[in-house]
Amino acid sequence: MLTEVRKEKLVKLCQELIRNPSVSGQEDKVVEAIKKVFKEFNFDEYFVDSYGNIIGHIKGKGPGKTILFDGHIDHVPVTDEQKWKFGPFCGEIAEGRIYGRGTSDMKGQVSAMITAASYFAEDTNRNFDGDIYVAGVVHEEIFEGVAARKISDAINPDYVVIGESSELNLKIGQRGRAEIVIEVFGKPAHSANPEKGINSVYKMANIIKRIQELKPIVHEELGEGILVLTDIKSSPYPGASVVPEYCKATFDRRLLVGETKESVLTPIEELLDQMMKEDPELNAKVSYAIGTEICYTGQTITGERFFPGWLFDKEDEFVQAAYKGLKEVGLEPEVTHYSFCTNGSHYAGEKGIKTIGFGPSQENLAHTINEYIEIEQLEKGAKGYYGILKSVFNIY
Repeated sequence: MLTEVRKEKLVKLCQELIRNPSVSGQEDKVVEAIKKVFKEFNFDEYFVDSYGNIIGHIKGKGPGKTILFDGHIDHVPVTDEQKWKFGPFCGEIAEGRIYGRGTSDMKGQVSAMITAASYFAEDTNRNFDGDIYVAGVVHEEIFEGVAARKISDAINPDYVVIGESSELNLKIGQRGRAEIVIEVFGKPAHSANPEKGINSVYKMANIIKRIQELKPIVHEELGEGILVLTDIKSSPYPGASVVPEYCKATFDRRLLVGETKESVLTPIEELLDQMMKEDPELNAKVSYAIGTEICYTGQTITGERFFPGWLFDKEDEFVQAAYKGLKEVGLEPEVTHYSFCTNGSHYAGEKGIKTIGFGPSQENLAHTINEYIEIEQLEKGAKGYYGILKSVFNIY
């Protein structure tokens, strides 16, 4: 599948994507680059939706299943380029690695998906029944799963492959994620006379302590539905000589399979109700954080920050097909699940679409200084995607 010429084209493609910075909301340059790539690699067509996702399409000769390869093309910012061994947007090669922001998270995977789909179509002369889509997805880093809604609405896939790093293992699930906001409303007063007011931060401190005493629910495979404080703010700020009248705390809640918006908030609502009965001065409420992001197209994405968990059975037909395909190309994947949240929260968690995760590189390289992807991993990732296609479309 991967000749030396094809390997060289794969590496050059990864370098080209790295050389187009694409912080979330500013993915337009890399989208323009991918348009040229889809033409070069003989995709039948592509389109860009209102959020700015770019989706390439390869058509089989007959009708059949639709498989989508999902790879986000946004990346986290680079805060200090001087700390990098190589320029973060140069795509330098050293010691068998390609260096740069987004190499492992996840322009390497997007490159491998594009080449695998293209070479599969070329090698089969498109003699397969179905459709292949490769999506470069925007805004995943700060709003996972939300931009993906446009893609699933447009193409309605039967199967989805999430390309997030898995060290070439097969992922069949993940915990989801929610951002939960607790607000406390106090009463301002001069700090020289604090008894005249109601200090919202003191009240919040009591709530935080009580929340830490809540027992998390547990899933036998995905682990605990942990609830962790990630942010706290008070108002007015700066609070010079003023007792703070308002305090907001944000918690990160890892979601397990089957949890709903209502079931996740209920224990916290019950706790706050109990605490307000115990303390008549306490006025608090809980809700989900609302995210609002501006796409490079000018479109606004808005929604609650609630991204469901998902998990498929190891014996699921798509899981087994993917596993067989990976084995056929010489890989030895473990079947496990992601420790972090992905666009699978939408495809599998919200839509119930059969979804697996597979990608080259290490999970812990994402967002790091001197991020890189090993060329050997990149090549094996492309082979893996090729193998999945062969298995799904029964080409042997």
